[in-house]
Amino acid sequence: MTERNEKGASLQFPPTRLSRIYPAPRETVFKAWSTTEHVQRWFTPQSLSTPYAKVEMQAGGLFIVCMRAADGVEHWTRGTFTEVSPPDRLVLDLYAEDAGGRRLFRAFTEVSFTDVPQGTRMDVVQSYTLFDPAAAHMINGAPIGWGQSLDHLAAEIAWMHNEPHAAARSRIDLTASRSVVHSVFHLERTYEVTAENLFKAFSDQTAKSKWFSGDKGQWELLERQMDFRVQGRERLRGRWESGVVSTFDAIYHDIIPNERILYTYEMHLDDKKISVSLATLQFNPAGSTRATLRVTEQGAFLDGYDDAGSRERGTAFLLDRLGMSLQM
Repeated sequence: MTERNEKGASLQFPPTRLSRIYPAPRETVFKAWSTTEHVQRWFTPQSLSTPYAKVEMQAGGLFIVCMRAADGVEHWTRGTFTEVSPPDRLVLDLYAEDAGGRRLFRAFTEVSFTDVPQGTRMDVVQSYTLFDPAAAHMINGAPIGWGQSLDHLAAEIAWMHNEPHAAARSRIDLTASRSVVHSVFHLERTYEVTAENLFKAFSDQTAKSKWFSGDKGQWELLERQMDFRVQGRERLRGRWESGVVSTFDAIYHDIIPNERILYTYEMHLDDKKISVSLATLQFNPAGSTRATLRVTEQGAFLDGYDDAGSRERGTAFLLDRLGMSLQM
């Protein structure tokens, strides 16, 4: 997706990539996309309803969904299936529109279905073209919205399997299966500050609050605590524009001032634990007024939640925000 900044330069939005594992055959997971009734029950983030949908699963067939917020504001997605290859792959050319039918952005969506020992792995890749810069926040929030919708899909699959005990549970609690997906990533940045000042951006709550948060207007701070010492805890909770609450809950295990921080943390979406991670931060001088930060993170993504690299992209985004805060 492309946005224009104040100088007219083109800004690229990375595709949204998500994966889920569902304890069902590919034919069943594929079928959950096939009718208006199925899609209307699961294709919506938390806190929104779906008063209208139309699904014609064939090449050139319509895919239309209306999502309604609690305040009555409607968000429309309209488009067509461009590829239907059961039970392997779907491609949809979708457009987000306002209530008046004006296009806000294009969301080209590719969905693949793969047999795995636990059932079916479904991968979603959505790429964007922005038409209205005011809608950029909607694309930035797409990974969270998709994550909630795919949790709802788990409930629909349970219903399709005629599992009353599962369908009676909260939709957010209906994960695909008990599973763990591991990932490791490394990031490196060099900043125009000393190692001492860079370390302070992680160790001082006031300094960290300048960059370690969501964007104003899209994220509301609910709780922030920081006890920076070995065995101390840090906790950050915030509510996104969609209504979902994310929680970062960390414990510090090793601190060497101006050199190293090692901590573990859990991430929750609402009451659902989605991951447990080990993070190592290393601070190294890169001259008299510059310092390099090396980040290594090992993550375990739980019970059908596979972020397909979004955690790495999110961390990279925060490191860019850190750089901007250091220039203030």
